[in-house]
Amino acid sequence: MTSLQSRGRAPATTPPDSAIIPERHPLAPAPGEPIDSHYEQCFGCGVRHPTGLHLVVTAGQGLTVHGEFRVSEHHQGGPGLAHGGLLTTAFDEVLGSLNWLLRMPSVTGRLEVDFRRPVPVDSVLHLEAEIIGQAGRKVYTRGVGRLNSVDGQVALTAAALFVQVDLAHFRDNGRQKDLEAALRSGQVKGALERLELNP
Repeated sequence: MTSLQSRGRAPATTPPDSAIIPERHPLAPAPGEPIDSHYEQCFGCGVRHPTGLHLVVTAGQGLTVHGEFRVSEHHQGGPGLAHGGLLTTAFDEVLGSLNWLLRMPSVTGRLEVDFRRPVPVDSVLHLEAEIIGQAGRKVYTRGVGRLNSVDGQVALTAAALFVQVDLAHFRDNGRQKDLEAALRSGQVKGALERLELNP
């Protein structure tokens, strides 16, 4: 028993007993549909980032998504192997994409990744993710990453907590000129219009 458990607290990525399984939003992407990049310059999913992960995420059944990316030479840590921080970024992106199924913007509150085997350059990492609970604004998720196929060897597992926010979060905390440029160019406008934006 950990010291946190002995004091009656659950780890931050474990939903509390009071958590519910939320309903998929009726306007969420349909199973099999791609989930758009929320920002073209995003290192994880942005199509215009020159050395990013260029993750492709697809909506699944229920509260699940599937993501994949090819590990390139730009993603190395040790020679010929993916950098652990970039693999964590991949999970952050895919687990965060689950929030498109609820149509609420959110930010990462906590992310835990367990590394089970090396991920070589030129391999394709398949990331399956699901929402396992929601308590108020907190959304609890977990995922598994497999090498080269959806049935491949497990390379990573992860759990994360996301916190739902409104657009004021980005306005108040981000660099203003980036937000203004993204809105002017339409890079995030379409994505934001598809979300339920609560003041």
